Amino acid sequence: MTNLTGRVAIVTGGAQGLGADFAIALAKAGAAVVVGDVASTMETCAVIRSNGGRAEGVCLDVTSSSSVQECIDRAISSFGQLDILVNNAAISGTIQLGALTEISSEDWDRVMTVNVRGTFECMKAAISPMKARGYGKIINLSSGTAIKGSPGQPHYVASKGAIISLTRAAARELGEFGIRVNALAPGLTMSDRMKSNPSWSSTMVSNNIASRAIKREAVPADLLGALLFLASPASDFVTGQTLSVDGGSAMN
Repeated sequence: MTNLTGRVAIVTGGAQGLGADFAIALAKAGAAVVVGDVASTMETCAVIRSNGGRAEGVCLDVTSSSSVQECIDRAISSFGQLDILVNNAAISGTIQLGALTEISSEDWDRVMTVNVRGTFECMKAAISPMKARGYGKIINLSSGTAIKGSPGQPHYVASKGAIISLTRAAARELGEFGIRVNALAPGLTMSDRMKSNPSWSSTMVSNNIASRAIKREAVPADLLGALLFLASPASDFVTGQTLSVDGGSAMN
């Protein structure tokens, strides 16, 4: 039921990290994938094509409505339709931890603009082609921090909490059109960016692991089953939900 043959997906922030893993997994499941990012998407697309998949790379700034519309148009011109949108683009792994009183207004606005308005812009542009087909899957990336609360990154936590609320509101609005909207909430996942961020000390990672029922590091591959479930017909009667994938750190 997670076969995506004949489906077309867009993955934002797909040049590297979790976004690249998401795009490759969707392609392996049979979807044609448009990979959008402000960075070069050539490597992600090359991996997909080397595995026999179909991919198009697009320069995408999720905070620009015109850039987002160009990405949607590329999916339709290249592959004929749009079925799946994965809103992964965000400022996350590069965030430097700091107290609430140390976060500047500029940093707050930058994180909220990319993480929240960027998701909003992509959802808004995807609705029309999904309505035309009477079917769609929108998967928004939230975070376990929005469920548990987490010190040191209030702007990030607030942005991911907003994603959960936006997901619920959109699910209520779009269900009658056959569009399902869900959120995926990873725990601390040791992507390359997280590993290279000095703010995440070994002690902080160990404390996070200790909060889990399954006591080990999370790696990008741990998220792929949940992603494919939400993207596929297996979840056609699921909408407005936030699926935590964190080894049982947040239970809701």
